[in-house]
Amino acid sequence: MTAEEAARLVPNNAVCGIGGFPPAGAPKDVPTAIAKMAEQLHAEGKPYKINMYTGASTGETCDSLLAKAHAIGFRTPYQNKKDLRAEINSHGCDYFDMHLSEPAQDIRYGFMPKPEFAIIEACYVSNQGEIILTSGVGNVPTFCRLADKIIIELNSAFPQSMRGMHDIYIPLDPPERKEIPIYKPSDRIGDPVLHVDPSKIIAVVRTNHPNEVGKFTPMDEVTEKIGANVANFLFDEMKAGRIPATFLPLQSGVGNVANAVMRSLANNEHIPPFEMFTEVIQDSVIDLIKEGHVKFASGCSLTCSAEKMQEIIDNMGLFHDKLVLRPAEISNNPGLIRRMGIIAINTALEADIYGNVNSTHVCGTKMMNGIGGSGDFTRNAYLSIFTTQSTAKDGKISAFVPMVSHVDHSEHSVKVIVTEHGVADLRGKSPIQRAQEIINNCVDPVYRPMLQEYVNMSKVAQTPHTLSCALAMHEEFLKSGDMRNTKWENYLR
Repeated sequence: MTAEEAARLVPNNAVCGIGGFPPAGAPKDVPTAIAKMAEQLHAEGKPYKINMYTGASTGETCDSLLAKAHAIGFRTPYQNKKDLRAEINSHGCDYFDMHLSEPAQDIRYGFMPKPEFAIIEACYVSNQGEIILTSGVGNVPTFCRLADKIIIELNSAFPQSMRGMHDIYIPLDPPERKEIPIYKPSDRIGDPVLHVDPSKIIAVVRTNHPNEVGKFTPMDEVTEKIGANVANFLFDEMKAGRIPATFLPLQSGVGNVANAVMRSLANNEHIPPFEMFTEVIQDSVIDLIKEGHVKFASGCSLTCSAEKMQEIIDNMGLFHDKLVLRPAEISNNPGLIRRMGIIAINTALEADIYGNVNSTHVCGTKMMNGIGGSGDFTRNAYLSIFTTQSTAKDGKISAFVPMVSHVDHSEHSVKVIVTEHGVADLRGKSPIQRAQEIINNCVDPVYRPMLQEYVNMSKVAQTPHTLSCALAMHEEFLKSGDMRNTKWENYLR
C-alpha cells in the first residue's frame, strides 16, 4: 500500500517502535505521511500524536517532520535533530534519556509500555516473515517481537545481497539469561535475517531512498591535533605494556573528532591493524578497512554518507567478511565491552577540573542530543577516553569548568581526557591531582589562570569547591556571552 494508507492504520496515541540506528535503516516515507496526517488532523481541531521508541536518532523525515508537526507524545532514547530538540526543551513532548543498551530489555521487562506498532525498513521480506534489514538494526528485533502490528518500508536502494551482514540475536531475560557467547568482534551468534510472525505484517510500502546521512565535517587543525594526541597516548600505553602489542578492539563515537582519531591511528606506523566493537560504523572506518588498518568492525549500523554506502554495496564481496551489524543491546552490551577489553573514545560537551563529564545538557538545562551509548562503553571499557576541543564559540566558552552543570559520566568512570593541547591521564589520581592534570594539559591557556585561581581559593577539602562560584562561568556566559569575563569576586558570598 502507499505510505499514506499505512499511516492511516496508526491511531492517535499509538506506541510505535521505529527502526534504524541513527538515521541508518530508519523508515522515511511512513513517518513523513504520519506527520502530514497529524498536521491535517490538528488543522481540523483533532488531537494526534504517536509515542516513539527508536534505536537512536532517526532522519529528517522522521524525527524532524514529526517534531514540526507536534506529533510526538513521548520519545526515547537518543536524538540529534534541531526541531526535535526545540520540541523537547519547550516541553512539546516528553523525552527521557537512556543508555542505548537498555531500551529493548526495559521494554521486554515491562518497565515501559510495549510497542503496538513496529515501523521498520528492510530490503527483503518473504511470505514466511523472513526479513533482511538494511543498514541499521537498533532495537528492531525486540520491537517486532512485541508489537501487534508491523509496517515495513521495502527499500530498493539496498540490495538483497546485504543478507548475511546482520547478526540478529535477542538474549534471554533474567533469570534465564546466559552469557552472550561473543569473545571477539567477528564472532557471530544469531541469525542473518529477522524472523517475524507474518500475520503481524499489516503493510508493505515500497520505497527507494538512500540513508539520510550527510557528509561529515572535514578535519581541521584542531581535530587533527586531538586525533594525534589520542594516537600518541595509545602508542605510549603499548610501549609501557598497558595495552597488548596486538592492540585491543576500539569503540569510537561519531563526528569529525572521531574521524580524526581513526585517521591518526591509521597514520601511526607503530599501531598495528585493529578490530572495532562499536555502535556506529562511519565513513572513516570503511576507508580504514579498505586500507587494511581495520581488520573487522562490529556495530549496530552503517552510518555512512550516501556515497560511502554505495561503495559498500558495490563491493559487497569485500565487506561481507569485514562487517557485522547487531542489535543495540548486543553492540552496547556492558558484559561484552568488559570481556573484550574495549578502548572507548567518546566526546564530551564539557568536563570539570575533577574529571566529571557532561555529554547532554547545555548549561545544565537544555537537552542537546542525549547520552547515547557513551555511558555503556565508558563505564565498562578497558580504557575510557573523552575528547573535546578546549573552547567553543571563538573562545567564549571553555569546555572545562569548576563543576559541570550536569553529570553524565562521573569521575569514577572517566580515565583520560584529550584536547588539542594535550592529554590528562586521571587514573589513580586524587581529585586535586586530577585538577592539576586537567588544568596543565587540557585547558586552553587563556582559561588556565582562572581555573587555577578557583582551585587555590577553595577551602581545603578532598574535592575543593567554593559553591557560590562553582557555576560562575556558566552564569557569566548567560549574562555576558563570554566566560572569559568571569571574576570570582563577583560571585563570592
